[in-house]
Amino acid sequence: MAVDLRIDRACLPGRDGEVALTIDDGRIEAVLEPGGAALPTARSVFDAAGRVVLPGFVDAHTHACFAGARLDEWEKKLAGVPYLRLLEDGGGIMATVRATRAADEDALVDSLRERLERMLRHGTTTVEVKSGYGLDTATELKMLRAIRRAGEATAMTVVPTACIGHALDPDLDRDVFIRRTIEETLPAVSAEFPGIALDAYCETGAWSRDDCLALFEAGQAAGHPIRVHADQFNALGMIEAAVERGYRSVDHLEASDADGLRRLADSTVFGVMLPASGFHLDERYGDGRTFVEAGGRLAIASNYNPGSAPCFAMPFVIQLAVRKLGLTVAEAVEAATAAGAELLELPDRGRIEAGLRADLIVLDATDLRTLAFEFGGNPVLRTLVGGRWATAT
Repeated sequence: MAVDLRIDRACLPGRDGEVALTIDDGRIEAVLEPGGAALPTARSVFDAAGRVVLPGFVDAHTHACFAGARLDEWEKKLAGVPYLRLLEDGGGIMATVRATRAADEDALVDSLRERLERMLRHGTTTVEVKSGYGLDTATELKMLRAIRRAGEATAMTVVPTACIGHALDPDLDRDVFIRRTIEETLPAVSAEFPGIALDAYCETGAWSRDDCLALFEAGQAAGHPIRVHADQFNALGMIEAAVERGYRSVDHLEASDADGLRRLADSTVFGVMLPASGFHLDERYGDGRTFVEAGGRLAIASNYNPGSAPCFAMPFVIQLAVRKLGLTVAEAVEAATAAGAELLELPDRGRIEAGLRADLIVLDATDLRTLAFEFGGNPVLRTLVGGRWATAT
């Protein structure tokens, strides 16, 4: 009986020579070495002609659901205004909050679907998308519903995260806002999206360490895994808290010192580094080399958002990771595929093995190193999602 698809003459990282991949019912059926048994018949055959085939990219940290634009803010940044000053002046995240509150759910769905298609064309087949531009219960739920609907309308896998501690609402007393988030927004999220990951931004001018811990304690009690933005500009002790309390990940890590990274590496908590933020903001990058050599589980992601990281392309994230985080090409690819899948608790993808989901990309290159060496274009020739081609030749 014929399989759905056979990819001939594929070059896989870590393997000598070319192989053939057979795909059936949305999954990888076999990886066939050259010189073995006759290749099985297939309803469709694609000749990779020696090109590199990789797992689809898993972008495990994005804020791709939003309304509005922040080009004026970017001009101020170019003129030398620090990002934290923009936050204090009501810009930054709050500018997007105001636009997102004003947008209806359908508009958020439509704009997110367009962004997801751009990401797909650049090889992302699984993406995490956070809420966080609402800062009130109604808008946070509106965002999460929009993320869910957009995910249902795309071939990609879309994983929502409730980032209900993304910023402070300057129009409310701080304590009142924190209490409302924990006592009103969190229960509403738990009721409609049980088990969704929670996230918060622990930083000077945003949520304090104590505020985050109060939110996360309530969230864990309600059955939510915890992720946290931490150590972007200042190290405020969140690595230690995350390790002690068994969070899923600490994301950013630009301000983490070597001791903090080693402490994180000694735990089961993922480190997520976001080099597009350093590229766009201030040329500050996490020390990926120290973290990986200490045995840490590292994922890299785009952090796609309208302000600090307007980047939707995981190939560029890999190119930055090799240049700025100190990773080898193979380490960067691992951090952009298998590690992200493990972080998102999706064990059926991120690797090319029999039985796993057929989310694959074909690079327009015959040497994996080209993916990181060249920059400025799209290296992805074709994308396969769940065993179906998602892009044309």
